[in-house]
Amino acid sequence: QVQLVESGGGFVQAGGSLRLSCAASGRTFSTYVMGWFRQAQGKEREFVAELSGSGGSISYADSVKGRFTISRDNAKKTVFLQMNSLKPEDTAVYYCAADTIFAYGNIWSPRYWGQGTQVTVSS
Repeated sequence: QVQLVESGGGFVQAGGSLRLSCAASGRTFSTYVMGWFRQAQGKEREFVAELSGSGGSISYADSVKGRFTISRDNAKKTVFLQMNSLKPEDTAVYYCAADTIFAYGNIWSPRYWGQGTQVTVSS
């Protein structure tokens, strides 16, 4: 099994930036698809971004394209989400996720989840 721990959330003003990190356990990190979801108050969890083990396949939600960048460091067993030009509507709890299967967009249903980290963007 895989354990995921997110960090890097916080409070920022609109237009600002944050970088989220997700540290993973185990020896199989490089073979796992890693990604991020988010859940705003009163709304269902939604897909944000996804990255294959090799880094060769990437998927982003339309709402974050051009602003967010997902990356990974397999040697450090860590995945990142660089969030730029943040908007109030980006406010949500962000969850790191992992699975062996890559599927584009919100049809991806990862097996493993982190505990979540709060991102709040003020206007």
